[in-house]
Amino acid sequence: MSVCAAGVGQRPSYRGGQGQIIHLESDLRTAIACAERDGHRWAFTLSNAGAYYFEDRCELGCLDEINWEAVNATRWSGVGISRQIKEGKQAEFLYERCFPWKLIERVGVHSNGVAGQVANAMRGATHRPAIELRRDWYY
Repeated sequence: MSVCAAGVGQRPSYRGGQGQIIHLESDLRTAIACAERDGHRWAFTLSNAGAYYFEDRCELGCLDEINWEAVNATRWSGVGISRQIKEGKQAEFLYERCFPWKLIERVGVHSNGVAGQVANAMRGATHRPAIELRRDWYY
């Protein structure tokens, strides 16, 4: 099983807030090693990869170029928020083709109800990462 983005290049229509979003966590170095072993390209961006202009990197030594203050921000839009925060919050890790499900180590959710839905979705899967209630995680 792999995690693939649907509708790449399209604007998302979801407006339902944080409650239904699930967060998939993987170890960056493990993901890169897997990509390189399997002949897949990888990169990370300094902003939204779907924007007309963005910068990408494919060297771990460049991670300090990410705006980590923006990535960690829980308020990244609206009045008084700088463009650097808005753009930097959208930094992405990109993995060519589909991200291997086996690399997901943890699923973060905002409610027990969503945790149950995730558990049901993983029923029968050979790889079942931990599901944790993580209201502090913010997209």
